[in-house]
Amino acid sequence: MKKFILDLTVTENLRLHANYALLKLTDQSRLPEMLPGQFAEIRVDGSPTTFLRRPISINYIDRARNEVWFLIQLVGDGTKHLAEAKPGDIINVVLPLGNGFTIPQTPSDKLLLVGGGVGTAPMLYLGEQLAQNGSKPTFLLGARSNKDLLQLDEFKAIGEVYTTTEDGSHGEKGYVTQHSILTKVNFEQIYTCGPKPMMMAVAKYAKSNQIECEVSLENTMACGIGACLCCVEDTTEGHLCVCKEGPVFNINKLLWQI
Repeated sequence: MKKFILDLTVTENLRLHANYALLKLTDQSRLPEMLPGQFAEIRVDGSPTTFLRRPISINYIDRARNEVWFLIQLVGDGTKHLAEAKPGDIINVVLPLGNGFTIPQTPSDKLLLVGGGVGTAPMLYLGEQLAQNGSKPTFLLGARSNKDLLQLDEFKAIGEVYTTTEDGSHGEKGYVTQHSILTKVNFEQIYTCGPKPMMMAVAKYAKSNQIECEVSLENTMACGIGACLCCVEDTTEGHLCVCKEGPVFNINKLLWQI
């Protein structure tokens, strides 16, 4: 897909949690087409300690408002600076980067979307696109506590939502791979994004049950175009740059010990 370097305008910047912000950007022209699972490299201006762009998953595309959303976890000076952007500010982005999740040709009600932490971000746009295609997605979202579960209302507007929390404050207590929905529904396809241990556990479950599974990797992606080799992943096809050949991979292509 063609890549664009755009100066986008902040329409809204919501602090969803002490550690998470939802940044909404727009353009005077219609935003380019973007696939669920793709990401953007966002330039951070005004931060003396941030020199590289920050790779952020595309959270949602609001076509009616011509907005692209980014769910940002505040982990360093760069992301904290983005969380302070105000409506009207201009932010330079490169998008869309990488590949996207596979949309089934035939609609299905046996699609499971698993997100953990900020890894829930690409699941929202993916779920919306699956629903538009006639499918009925099921979301399984995991977090440390109820305070860390984000955008639940938006997910519920698209499909069935199940949750797990490590402290049991919302949904079932434990990890996503321990949720009872996995013993009740025979899913045909699983999509997941989140911490690598969680994705490996989901991939192991999928593989042991002969379920197709795609994961969105979160390797360090400095350039976003495959030039710096910071995000290389070992695969059945050799060393591949996650930012260019991914971030979405079928688990059969990864050399994970699962």
